[in-house]
Amino acid sequence: MDANPYTGVVYGYTPKSGAEKQIYERISDITVSMKALDFLDMPECVPVVHHVYMDAAERAVYDGLKEDLVTELDGEEIDAANAAVLTGKLLQMANGAVYGEDGEVKQLHDRKLLMLEDLIEQANGQNVLVAYWYQHDRQRIIEHLTALGYTPRDIRADEDIEDWNSGEIQIGLISPASAGHGLNIQKGGHILIWFSMVWSLEMYQQTNARLWRQGQKEVVTIHHIVTRDTVDEDVMDALERKDTTQRNLIAAVKARIQK
Repeated sequence: MDANPYTGVVYGYTPKSGAEKQIYERISDITVSMKALDFLDMPECVPVVHHVYMDAAERAVYDGLKEDLVTELDGEEIDAANAAVLTGKLLQMANGAVYGEDGEVKQLHDRKLLMLEDLIEQANGQNVLVAYWYQHDRQRIIEHLTALGYTPRDIRADEDIEDWNSGEIQIGLISPASAGHGLNIQKGGHILIWFSMVWSLEMYQQTNARLWRQGQKEVVTIHHIVTRDTVDEDVMDALERKDTTQRNLIAAVKARIQK
């Protein structure tokens, strides 16, 4: 159990050895799980991780914030008041830019933008969906791709969805926060690129499910652009652990249906 030593407020629990099995046993007679994958004709899904690397100067800025909670970028001091703020700023830096204390965007590197450019080129004209998290990610993606002659477009309104599904949008931009359960865009493409990583397993899975779902006719490829030796890798590990725990729970209470 993790608790604030001054207030006594508990903010985290660590299950005891064997607790997971006991939990599954206690809920097995009142809980039933039915996975769509067991009953629907789903396409193949191929996840791919692409690593990018910061140079020595960029790494020094990142490590400075990580170790001292303060660093300097473009002549301005960037600081983190607590662990949560630190994690958010490190994620931004892994993506290539960070909000300064004045709200202005300070650019650190363009490693992910260059990898995104390569992946779009490798798609060879096929439509690509790009997932971003921070608004400066979106703006930098738009500016970079527009300079290359592309016309990236947000997938938000009904008109956007209709045009995407009709194949009229080569590069669609989507935020995991708005990639809800009912967004049916699987007809427009089968390639998803995660420019920014997110801690939420639900957001991650639901965004993937915009393309990897029933009705998809192609193999779905999910690319992850990960900056090496940064919090990006922590997010990938956390998503895997959460997914494993979720899969174990689902398997423990899985409905046995005779066909």
